[in-house]
Amino acid sequence: MPRSRSAAARALADSASTFAALGDETRLRLVARLTGEGPLSIARLTDGLPITRQAVTKHLRVMEDAGLVRSSAQGRERVWELEERRLELARQHLDTISREWDARLARLERFVGKEL
Repeated sequence: MPRSRSAAARALADSASTFAALGDETRLRLVARLTGEGPLSIARLTDGLPITRQAVTKHLRVMEDAGLVRSSAQGRERVWELEERRLELARQHLDTISREWDARLARLERFVGKEL
């Protein structure tokens, strides 16, 4: 059992950069756009946002460093797309944390119930 906890702890630590990258409103908006519309160029990503292309590029680089997005050249443009596997891993970590909290709360309820 300690071995699996250790592996889980390492996996969660590996995901810290993912959660840090998602902790910004602009980056969350970019993730939502890429989720809803698929791969997009910088021009398409900045459409409707109150920030410059350079600012969006900086946010995309942070997300790229966290493994959330990747880019590819398509003609003269760079097209950005989500790394869906990385988001799925983050979701799995949140699910694990949620289950652990549910179990702890259930134990607390049983303990409090015995005291009454």
